[in-house]
Amino acid sequence: MILLALTLSLVLEKVILISVILGASLGIAMYSTWAERKVAAIMQDRRGPNRAGPFGLFQPLADGVKLFLKEEIIPTVSSKFLFVLGPSLAMLMACMTSAVIPWGPDIPKADGGVISLQVADINIGVLFIFGVVSLGVYGIMIGGWASNNKFSLLSGLRAASQAISYELAMGISLIAMVMMTGSLSLREIVEQQHGFWQDGWFTWNFFKQPLAFIIFIVCAFAELNRAPFDLAECESELIGGYHTEYSSMKLGFYLFAEYINMFISSVILSSLFFGGYNYPFMDIVAANVSPLLVSIIGVLVLLGKAIGFILFFMFIRWTIPRFRYDQLMNLGWKSLIPLALINMLVTGAVILYFFSPK
Repeated sequence: MILLALTLSLVLEKVILISVILGASLGIAMYSTWAERKVAAIMQDRRGPNRAGPFGLFQPLADGVKLFLKEEIIPTVSSKFLFVLGPSLAMLMACMTSAVIPWGPDIPKADGGVISLQVADINIGVLFIFGVVSLGVYGIMIGGWASNNKFSLLSGLRAASQAISYELAMGISLIAMVMMTGSLSLREIVEQQHGFWQDGWFTWNFFKQPLAFIIFIVCAFAELNRAPFDLAECESELIGGYHTEYSSMKLGFYLFAEYINMFISSVILSSLFFGGYNYPFMDIVAANVSPLLVSIIGVLVLLGKAIGFILFFMFIRWTIPRFRYDQLMNLGWKSLIPLALINMLVTGAVILYFFSPK
């Protein structure tokens, strides 16, 4: 009975945690659409959303109601099952990535246990993220194929080749960091970046692997299909791209999945390179406040870093013009992959020379 009670308690904790993470991800993604318009308006010297509620804050709600109420159309010449599967798969994969992210320090319980703010602490968390991200591309490819539209098909092909090109560079860039940390667990990688300064050097991986970070964030732009890498949605050539034939909430799923992916990518960047929920002088703070408040501050720090990356993604979108497709492929194969390989070899040589047993 005691074992059953403990199991039910753990299941309840995980269900609540999953619900909170999904709710927060959907809420932040929803208001990222509002923030994107505001950022664009500021950079273009105009007002942006300002009619639906104060400062236009109800605009995402109005967009959601509009998408729900629009007519649902499935083209008669499409592959109906795949046509529905495409946006569903894109949305599902966008939400699954958050399962291995440590969102904050553990919360101690009165009975001596802890509540982990991580859904699943698996020792191959980095590989899990890459696997889920790779499957997410299938949502775009399937949607483009199932539409039976030549522009959508071309968009799906572009998305597939773009994903293959930049996932290689992204994976190789992380090999160097994994060699340095000695772990694929996101929890361990974050814990190794405790605080901000230790033993005469910064603890955050950005200061130890700056080239890996630059390669990773460029590849993240390409994986998210965001400008200047939004060749899969290039309206000047492909109308709307892979979602040209979609309407109502199927279109909403595709658009929403992009913003969820942007939020989760920002959290992953923060966790891998900028300490996750760690921050300077956190030990001094922990010694003077309650453990629950320490965990809340850690979550807020991680979210603050993620919002900073989201704004960076938006600034880049409204600053740099779109690449040509040949420039996109050349950058991936001729620049980023060689740089990632060189960084991996240099990291291996440094570890072997300075840190191997004498």
